[in-house]
Amino acid sequence: MPRKPVYQQVIDDITASIRAGTLKPGDKLPSIAQLCEQYAASDTPIKRALWQLDTTGWIETHQGKGSFVAANPPE
Repeated sequence: MPRKPVYQQVIDDITASIRAGTLKPGDKLPSIAQLCEQYAASDTPIKRALWQLDTTGWIETHQGKGSFVAANPPE
């Protein structure tokens, strides 16, 4: 079975943490640099994952402040 792309791993991990209640609405996500280190990846797939999570309503990204779990993430 082929490995998932890094951006998909990030999306899956973050949505699983939100569903499990490990990450709660308003919680700040790790920075892009921290996620790059955690996933041993460049910033491109990390930014793609965060962009997709933002556009699908899981997180809210605020320029200069970071990314946070959305107040009402999807079920």
